[in-house]
Amino acid sequence: MALPAEFAEFVRENVPLAPFTVLKLGGPAEYLAQPRNRAELAALVRYCTAERVPLRVLGGGGHVIISDEGVRGVVLRLAAPEFTTVEVQGQIVRAGAGAALSAVISQAARYELTGLESLVGILGEFGGAIRCNVGDRTASLGQFVRSVEVLTAQGEYLHRQRDELQFGVHCSNIDDPVIVAGELQLEKDSALAIVKRMRKAWIQRKATQPYSFQASCRLFKNPRGESATQLIDQVGLSRSTVGGVELSERNGNYIVVHPGATSRDALRLIELIQSRVREVTGVELEREVIIW
Repeated sequence: MALPAEFAEFVRENVPLAPFTVLKLGGPAEYLAQPRNRAELAALVRYCTAERVPLRVLGGGGHVIISDEGVRGVVLRLAAPEFTTVEVQGQIVRAGAGAALSAVISQAARYELTGLESLVGILGEFGGAIRCNVGDRTASLGQFVRSVEVLTAQGEYLHRQRDELQFGVHCSNIDDPVIVAGELQLEKDSALAIVKRMRKAWIQRKATQPYSFQASCRLFKNPRGESATQLIDQVGLSRSTVGGVELSERNGNYIVVHPGATSRDALRLIELIQSRVREVTGVELEREVIIW
Protein backbone atom coordinates (compact mmCIF):
# COMPACT_ATOMS: atom_id res chain seq x y z
CA MET A 1 0.00 0.00 0.00
CA ALA A 2 1.34 3.41 -1.00
CA LEU A 3 -0.24 6.67 0.11
CA PRO A 4 -0.75 9.55 -2.37
CA ALA A 5 2.12 11.99 -2.88
CA GLU A 6 -0.02 14.83 -1.46
CA PHE A 7 0.53 13.37 2.05
CA ALA A 8 4.32 13.08 1.76
CA GLU A 9 5.09 16.21 3.79
CA PHE A 10 3.32 15.01 6.94
CA VAL A 11 3.31 11.21 6.64
CA ARG A 12 6.31 8.95 7.22
CA GLU A 13 6.61 5.24 6.52
CA ASN A 14 7.70 2.46 8.90
CA VAL A 15 8.13 4.67 11.97
CA PRO A 16 8.80 3.07 15.42
CA LEU A 17 5.92 3.80 17.78
CA ALA A 18 7.54 2.78 21.06
CA PRO A 19 9.07 6.26 21.64
CA PHE A 20 5.56 7.76 21.55
CA THR A 21 4.25 5.52 24.34
CA VAL A 22 4.78 5.41 28.10
CA LEU A 23 5.73 1.72 28.13
CA LYS A 24 8.22 2.10 25.24
CA LEU A 25 7.08 -1.20 23.74
CA GLY A 26 5.99 -2.31 20.29
CA GLY A 27 6.89 -2.19 16.64
CA PRO A 28 6.49 0.41 13.90
CA ALA A 29 3.52 2.05 12.25
CA GLU A 30 3.16 1.26 8.57
CA TYR A 31 2.49 5.00 8.25
CA LEU A 32 2.73 7.71 10.92
CA ALA A 33 0.74 10.84 10.08
CA GLN A 34 1.23 14.17 11.86
CA PRO A 35 -0.89 16.69 9.91
CA ARG A 36 -0.04 20.34 10.33
CA ASN A 37 -3.53 21.75 9.88
CA ARG A 38 -7.21 20.85 9.56
CA ALA A 39 -7.17 20.65 5.79
CA GLU A 40 -4.44 18.01 5.82
CA LEU A 41 -6.21 16.08 8.57
CA ALA A 42 -9.55 16.07 6.73
CA ALA A 43 -7.95 14.98 3.45
CA LEU A 44 -6.18 12.11 5.17
CA VAL A 45 -9.33 10.86 6.92
CA ARG A 46 -11.34 11.04 3.68
CA TYR A 47 -8.68 9.02 1.90
CA CYS A 48 -8.48 6.36 4.62
CA THR A 49 -12.26 6.00 4.58
CA ALA A 50 -12.52 5.77 0.79
CA GLU A 51 -9.64 3.29 0.47
CA ARG A 52 -10.50 1.36 3.65
CA VAL A 53 -7.09 2.02 5.15
CA PRO A 54 -7.04 1.31 8.92
CA LEU A 55 -6.74 4.56 10.89
CA ARG A 56 -5.86 4.80 14.59
CA VAL A 57 -5.30 7.86 16.76
CA LEU A 58 -2.34 7.77 19.15
CA GLY A 59 -2.56 10.28 21.98
CA GLY A 60 -0.21 10.38 24.92
CA GLY A 61 0.43 6.65 24.67
CA GLY A 62 -0.20 6.05 28.36
CA HIS A 63 -2.89 3.39 28.00
CA VAL A 64 -1.85 1.44 24.92
CA ILE A 65 0.28 -1.63 24.27
CA ILE A 66 1.48 -1.84 20.68
CA SER A 67 2.24 -5.30 19.33
CA ASP A 68 5.84 -6.22 18.66
CA GLU A 69 4.95 -6.68 14.98
CA GLY A 70 3.71 -3.09 14.69
CA VAL A 71 0.51 -1.58 13.32
CA ARG A 72 -0.90 -1.77 9.80
CA GLY A 73 -2.38 1.29 8.15
CA VAL A 74 -2.12 4.87 9.39
CA VAL A 75 -1.41 5.95 12.96
CA LEU A 76 -2.42 9.57 13.54
CA ARG A 77 -0.86 11.99 16.02
CA LEU A 78 -2.29 15.48 16.59
CA ALA A 79 0.93 17.10 17.72
CA ALA A 80 0.90 20.32 15.66
CA PRO A 81 0.07 23.67 17.32
CA GLU A 82 -3.23 23.65 15.41
CA PHE A 83 -4.37 20.79 17.64
CA THR A 84 -2.66 21.53 20.97
CA THR A 85 -3.74 25.08 21.89
CA VAL A 86 -5.49 25.70 25.23
CA GLU A 87 -7.61 28.86 25.59
CA VAL A 88 -9.78 30.27 28.38
CA GLN A 89 -12.66 32.68 27.89
CA GLY A 90 -14.65 33.45 31.03
CA GLN A 91 -15.58 30.06 32.48
CA ILE A 92 -15.06 28.15 29.21
CA VAL A 93 -11.85 26.22 28.57
CA ARG A 94 -11.31 25.24 24.95
CA ALA A 95 -8.47 22.91 24.02
CA GLY A 96 -7.25 20.97 21.02
CA ALA A 97 -7.43 17.19 21.27
CA GLY A 98 -3.66 16.92 21.16
CA ALA A 99 -3.13 19.11 24.23
CA ALA A 100 -1.90 17.29 27.32
CA LEU A 101 -4.64 16.85 29.92
CA SER A 102 -2.20 18.24 32.47
CA ALA A 103 -1.92 21.44 30.42
CA VAL A 104 -5.70 21.84 30.38
CA ILE A 105 -5.88 21.34 34.15
CA SER A 106 -3.05 23.82 34.76
CA GLN A 107 -4.57 26.48 32.52
CA ALA A 108 -7.96 26.13 34.21
CA ALA A 109 -6.34 26.54 37.63
CA ARG A 110 -4.40 29.58 36.42
CA TYR A 111 -7.71 31.28 35.64
CA GLU A 112 -9.19 30.17 38.99
CA LEU A 113 -11.60 27.67 37.40
CA THR A 114 -12.48 24.63 39.47
CA GLY A 115 -13.67 21.10 38.69
CA LEU A 116 -10.62 19.38 37.26
CA GLU A 117 -8.49 19.13 40.41
CA SER A 118 -9.24 15.45 41.05
CA LEU A 119 -7.88 14.56 37.59
CA VAL A 120 -4.36 15.71 38.47
CA GLY A 121 -1.81 12.99 37.74
CA ILE A 122 -3.83 11.27 35.01
CA LEU A 123 -1.70 10.87 31.90
CA GLY A 124 -2.90 11.41 28.37
CA GLU A 125 -4.13 13.96 25.90
CA PHE A 126 -7.36 15.92 26.00
CA GLY A 127 -9.13 14.19 23.12
CA GLY A 128 -8.58 10.71 24.47
CA ALA A 129 -9.50 11.88 27.97
CA ILE A 130 -12.87 13.06 26.67
CA ARG A 131 -13.55 9.91 24.63
CA CYS A 132 -12.68 7.67 27.60
CA ASN A 133 -14.25 10.01 30.19
CA VAL A 134 -11.28 9.82 32.52
CA GLY A 135 -11.86 10.30 36.21
CA ASP A 136 -12.56 8.55 39.46
CA ARG A 137 -15.33 8.26 42.05
CA THR A 138 -15.15 11.96 42.89
CA ALA A 139 -15.36 13.43 39.39
CA SER A 140 -14.98 12.66 35.69
CA LEU A 141 -14.13 14.86 32.75
CA GLY A 142 -17.43 14.23 30.95
CA GLN A 143 -19.50 16.11 33.49
CA PHE A 144 -17.78 19.34 32.47
CA VAL A 145 -17.84 18.86 28.68
CA ARG A 146 -19.88 21.58 26.93
CA SER A 147 -19.21 20.54 23.33
CA VAL A 148 -16.84 18.42 21.27
CA GLU A 149 -15.54 19.12 17.76
CA VAL A 150 -15.13 15.93 15.74
CA LEU A 151 -14.06 14.89 12.27
CA THR A 152 -16.36 12.37 10.62
CA ALA A 153 -15.26 9.48 8.42
CA GLN A 154 -16.27 11.61 5.44
CA GLY A 155 -13.84 14.34 6.48
CA GLU A 156 -16.49 16.77 7.75
CA TYR A 157 -15.93 18.87 10.89
CA LEU A 158 -18.93 18.87 13.24
CA HIS A 159 -19.68 20.14 16.74
CA ARG A 160 -21.38 17.65 19.06
CA GLN A 161 -23.29 19.65 21.65
CA ARG A 162 -23.87 18.65 25.25
CA ASP A 163 -27.34 17.22 24.62
CA GLU A 164 -25.86 14.81 22.03
CA LEU A 165 -23.18 13.48 24.36
CA GLN A 166 -23.40 10.64 26.84
CA PHE A 167 -20.69 9.69 29.29
CA GLY A 168 -20.36 6.51 31.33
CA VAL A 169 -17.65 4.89 33.44
CA HIS A 170 -14.50 5.33 31.33
CA CYS A 171 -16.56 5.59 28.14
CA SER A 172 -18.65 7.90 25.97
CA ASN A 173 -20.92 7.66 22.94
CA ILE A 174 -18.46 9.58 20.73
CA ASP A 175 -17.73 7.20 17.85
CA ASP A 176 -16.39 9.62 15.22
CA PRO A 177 -12.89 8.69 13.99
CA VAL A 178 -11.17 11.81 15.35
CA ILE A 179 -11.90 14.18 18.22
CA VAL A 180 -10.38 17.52 17.20
CA ALA A 181 -11.15 19.78 20.16
CA GLY A 182 -13.41 20.18 23.16
CA GLU A 183 -14.93 22.82 25.40
CA LEU A 184 -15.39 22.60 29.16
CA GLN A 185 -17.76 24.64 31.33
CA LEU A 186 -16.23 25.23 34.77
CA GLU A 187 -16.97 27.26 37.89
CA LYS A 188 -14.94 29.96 39.61
CA ASP A 189 -13.20 29.46 42.95
CA SER A 190 -10.24 30.90 44.81
CA ALA A 191 -6.76 30.00 43.62
CA LEU A 192 -5.81 28.89 47.13
CA ALA A 193 -8.68 26.40 47.38
CA ILE A 194 -7.97 25.01 43.91
CA VAL A 195 -4.27 24.50 44.58
CA LYS A 196 -5.03 22.83 47.91
CA ARG A 197 -7.36 20.31 46.22
CA MET A 198 -4.84 19.68 43.44
CA ARG A 199 -2.09 18.87 45.93
CA LYS A 200 -4.38 16.50 47.84
CA ALA A 201 -5.44 14.70 44.64
CA TRP A 202 -1.83 14.41 43.49
CA ILE A 203 -0.70 12.86 46.78
CA GLN A 204 -3.60 10.42 46.87
CA ARG A 205 -3.17 9.30 43.27
CA LYS A 206 0.61 8.90 43.42
CA ALA A 207 0.37 6.90 46.66
CA THR A 208 -1.53 4.16 44.82
CA GLN A 209 0.52 4.10 41.61
CA PRO A 210 3.99 2.83 40.65
CA TYR A 211 6.92 5.17 41.19
CA SER A 212 7.10 8.03 38.69
CA PHE A 213 10.44 6.84 37.31
CA GLN A 214 8.92 3.49 36.28
CA ALA A 215 7.35 2.82 32.88
CA SER A 216 3.91 1.60 33.89
CA CYS A 217 0.22 1.53 33.05
CA ARG A 218 -3.06 0.43 34.59
CA LEU A 219 -4.44 -2.87 33.27
CA PHE A 220 -8.09 -3.45 34.20
CA LYS A 221 -11.29 -1.60 34.96
CA ASN A 222 -12.78 -2.16 38.39
CA PRO A 223 -15.72 -4.61 38.18
CA ARG A 224 -18.95 -3.22 39.57
CA GLY A 225 -18.68 -3.13 43.36
CA GLU A 226 -15.21 -4.67 43.40
CA SER A 227 -11.56 -3.71 43.05
CA ALA A 228 -9.39 -5.18 40.31
CA THR A 229 -6.34 -4.71 42.51
CA GLN A 230 -7.90 -6.66 45.39
CA LEU A 231 -8.99 -9.48 43.06
CA ILE A 232 -5.45 -9.80 41.67
CA ASP A 233 -4.03 -9.90 45.19
CA GLN A 234 -6.70 -12.38 46.29
CA VAL A 235 -5.72 -14.96 43.68
CA GLY A 236 -2.05 -14.78 44.64
CA LEU A 237 -0.64 -12.95 41.63
CA SER A 238 0.99 -10.01 43.45
CA ARG A 239 4.42 -9.17 42.00
CA SER A 240 3.98 -11.76 39.21
CA THR A 241 6.53 -11.50 36.40
CA VAL A 242 6.63 -12.56 32.75
CA GLY A 243 9.87 -11.78 30.97
CA GLY A 244 10.69 -8.12 31.51
CA VAL A 245 7.21 -7.18 32.75
CA GLU A 246 6.02 -7.42 36.35
CA LEU A 247 3.08 -6.33 38.45
CA SER A 248 3.83 -3.27 40.55
CA GLU A 249 4.64 -3.80 44.21
CA ARG A 250 2.57 -0.70 44.99
CA ASN A 251 -0.55 -1.67 43.03
CA GLY A 252 -1.16 -5.06 41.45
CA ASN A 253 -3.38 -3.55 38.76
CA TYR A 254 -0.37 -1.87 37.14
CA ILE A 255 2.38 -3.43 35.09
CA VAL A 256 5.93 -2.14 35.28
CA VAL A 257 8.11 -2.58 32.20
CA HIS A 258 11.86 -3.13 32.46
CA PRO A 259 14.56 -2.80 29.77
CA GLY A 260 14.49 -5.68 27.33
CA ALA A 261 10.78 -6.36 27.82
CA THR A 262 8.47 -7.06 24.87
CA SER A 263 4.81 -6.48 24.22
CA ARG A 264 4.40 -10.25 24.15
CA ASP A 265 5.58 -10.37 27.79
CA ALA A 266 2.91 -7.84 28.77
CA LEU A 267 0.15 -9.66 26.88
CA ARG A 268 1.06 -13.01 28.42
CA LEU A 269 0.91 -11.48 31.91
CA ILE A 270 -2.47 -9.88 31.17
CA GLU A 271 -3.85 -13.20 29.93
CA LEU A 272 -2.50 -14.99 33.02
CA ILE A 273 -4.25 -12.52 35.33
CA GLN A 274 -7.57 -12.70 33.50
CA SER A 275 -7.47 -16.50 33.45
CA ARG A 276 -6.57 -16.89 37.14
CA VAL A 277 -9.13 -14.34 38.37
CA ARG A 278 -11.85 -15.95 36.23
CA GLU A 279 -10.94 -19.42 37.48
CA VAL A 280 -10.78 -18.54 41.19
CA THR A 281 -13.45 -15.84 41.57
CA GLY A 282 -15.65 -16.16 38.50
CA VAL A 283 -15.09 -12.48 37.71
CA GLU A 284 -14.18 -11.50 34.15
CA LEU A 285 -11.72 -8.61 34.27
CA GLU A 286 -12.22 -6.10 31.47
CA ARG A 287 -9.07 -4.49 30.12
CA GLU A 288 -8.60 -0.77 30.56
CA VAL A 289 -5.35 -0.79 28.62
CA ILE A 290 -5.82 -0.80 24.83
CA ILE A 291 -3.98 -3.36 22.74
CA TRP A 292 -3.04 -2.64 19.13
